[in-house]
Amino acid sequence: MSNGDDATDEADTASTDADDVTDEASTELATTEDIEERLDAAAETLDDAATEAELDDVAATLDAIDDAIPPVPEADEDDEEPDDPHEEARSQLADLRDDLESARGPYADDVTDAIESATAAIDDGDWTEQGEGEVVDAVAAFVDAVAEQVDTDAGKPETIADTDDALDALADAVSGADLDPDADDETIAALIEATDTLDSDIEAAEEWADLSVRETLQSEGYYDVLGHTKDFPMEWAALKEHEKRGNTDMVLMALDSLDSDFMEEHCLDSLERMGPVAATDEAIETMLARAEKRDKPAIRILGKMGATEAVETLIEYVDADSDAPLQKVTFRALGEIGDERAVQPLADKLLMDNDVVRPQAARALGLIGDTRAIKPLSETLKADDDPNVRAQAAWALRQIGTKRALEAVVDHGGDETFVVQTELDKAREELDAAVPNA
Repeated sequence: MSNGDDATDEADTASTDADDVTDEASTELATTEDIEERLDAAAETLDDAATEAELDDVAATLDAIDDAIPPVPEADEDDEEPDDPHEEARSQLADLRDDLESARGPYADDVTDAIESATAAIDDGDWTEQGEGEVVDAVAAFVDAVAEQVDTDAGKPETIADTDDALDALADAVSGADLDPDADDETIAALIEATDTLDSDIEAAEEWADLSVRETLQSEGYYDVLGHTKDFPMEWAALKEHEKRGNTDMVLMALDSLDSDFMEEHCLDSLERMGPVAATDEAIETMLARAEKRDKPAIRILGKMGATEAVETLIEYVDADSDAPLQKVTFRALGEIGDERAVQPLADKLLMDNDVVRPQAARALGLIGDTRAIKPLSETLKADDDPNVRAQAAWALRQIGTKRALEAVVDHGGDETFVVQTELDKAREELDAAVPNA
């Protein structure tokens, strides 16, 4: 009998457990349906919300629904991700939050933020003369548009330099108006529309980057020197005229703007021929930047300019023994610049092995004309095996031109090489005719 009672008890227990499972499933189903209903109701409320206060109520409702959604189930022992019965509800809730944020505003802060962005865009712009006028007109129109909505004492700008002050005054006026997003929604909307127009006008204003190269040169007056000439290409014809007139800035502009090997070569040639006339701060800086990359035409130009600013850079190349062409152009440039800082480095190169470069070192010392070079040049004249080197040493001593320098040439006596003997004869004539000066 007791066995029968036990069986009955077990059956009752099983029935109770089954009922519990059914109740749990029913509870979960009811909760899911309730959440969906609450989300649908929140969506309708959001559609009908017309004020910030009503939107705040919707936000509170969404927060409450979020709290009611059970957390995502944890992974089981096999690390398998279980199904989330509320995944759709979570997605719908996220969409409603996005819709809520979209429904808010606009606010007065949106207007002032847009004004600050416009100010930054104007300050960062690289405006042409036409573009500056367009920006000024755009800000002036914006001043009128804002003045129709709020009280402001912002004056209309007359130049692009005035636009910052005008926009700052407008931002202060909007902030000071204490606009309510509900009560003043039409005013704020009108101001937002005005800032959109301002942004569009600034974006449309002409910047240098908007122009083609020829338009840029035209805007800067590069072609104004041509008159009615039909020379072709126009850029080269204008370059030649700018060279004649010493318009270094225009030559540099052409060098920077024209992506042409042909025009680059002719621009550099113009600067070299212009020499000291072209030695503006901008030109020296431009050529020095090229010379720092071992650009030989730039080094030649710096020499013709007499640019003492380049001496330290050029001295670094004096010992570039593996690059004889670079040494030759550097020696010549240092000689033409004539700075005494180059004397010792150049004198040291009189003893190098390269017969092609040594004559250039001697000649550069003659161009500098510093008397400290007399001794190393005299020793070179006496001892060097290369007649071209001896000839250049004699020439250099003649360029220094002091009595001691000329005597050093004459004291060499005679030389079997014609070019060297010619220098010796000239030195003797100059010494005989000169009044001792050293």
